[in-house]
Amino acid sequence: MPTFGIGDKIIGIIAGGDKAIRESQEFAEDSTSSAWIDLEKHNISRKDLVVGISASGSTPYVIGGLKKCLENQINTGCITCNNETQLKTYSKFPIEVIVGPEYVTGSSRMKAGTAQKMILNMISTSVMIKLGRVLDNKMIDMKLSNNKLIERAVRILKSILNIDTETAKKLIYKHNSIRDAVENFKKE
Repeated sequence: MPTFGIGDKIIGIIAGGDKAIRESQEFAEDSTSSAWIDLEKHNISRKDLVVGISASGSTPYVIGGLKKCLENQINTGCITCNNETQLKTYSKFPIEVIVGPEYVTGSSRMKAGTAQKMILNMISTSVMIKLGRVLDNKMIDMKLSNNKLIERAVRILKSILNIDTETAKKLIYKHNSIRDAVENFKKE
């Protein structure tokens, strides 16, 4: 599954499309051309980085996508759980994490999938920090799309500004953004 950023976004793409997350799309990952078609739908450009994810390092969908990216001078990376794979040959920034055989042969979701998810968490966290979406160790650009996140934003704002709950709530409801609340606090 290639993952890439447009501007400051991280977008995940999977062989077979979003439907494949819930229902197997047989043979979708066997296509060497589909990943590029999927990437083009997002107006991929030389400004992007595509990270191919394949536990085996041999998934045709992922390899084909990275190969086309290199042909179009788009930076590539990969996350795989095997040494010296074909996927690595199309990756400018390869990450190989060798986890050994799965406990249940044929099930790469256990050790390999867990290791890859941890690496993706590290990459996305680092990107968010580099983009300035984190102040100290606090998320300041999260979307306040439900009550849980609004309550979290209030706690974060209280911590950053050293203010009481009611003041933090008023600022969050006024600005609907931790960043805007912080930036405007001193002006108000």
